[in-house]
Amino acid sequence: MKRRDESTLVYSSETGRVNLGTAKPQRTQTPKQVPAPPADGTVRLRREVKGRGGGTVIVITGVPLTGEALKELAGALKKRCGCGGTVKEGVIEIQGDHRDTLLRELESRGYRVKLAGG
Repeated sequence: MKRRDESTLVYSSETGRVNLGTAKPQRTQTPKQVPAPPADGTVRLRREVKGRGGGTVIVITGVPLTGEALKELAGALKKRCGCGGTVKEGVIEIQGDHRDTLLRELESRGYRVKLAGG
């Protein structure tokens, strides 16, 4: 069966019922917005294992730094713990379970720190 260009669309699962004589509505894509971390001045240390192949990662959120200053802090924390890590979207991820070491290090740098999650 051949498709003809002059055929009329009656129903579409993408847009629902289509009115005859009107053009197909264009879908605009909106960029995903990442929710901002709570701006209460508290740095939170959260332990994550899920979705990481069984490896433990400490996620540090709420640090009031951006850009290069955040990368420098992450580098200093990685050196202190002797492990790897990264900075993604304003969040520092440190490999391994080093919550106690990170807690002491961040408190010595003048941050108010909380252990979040399990």
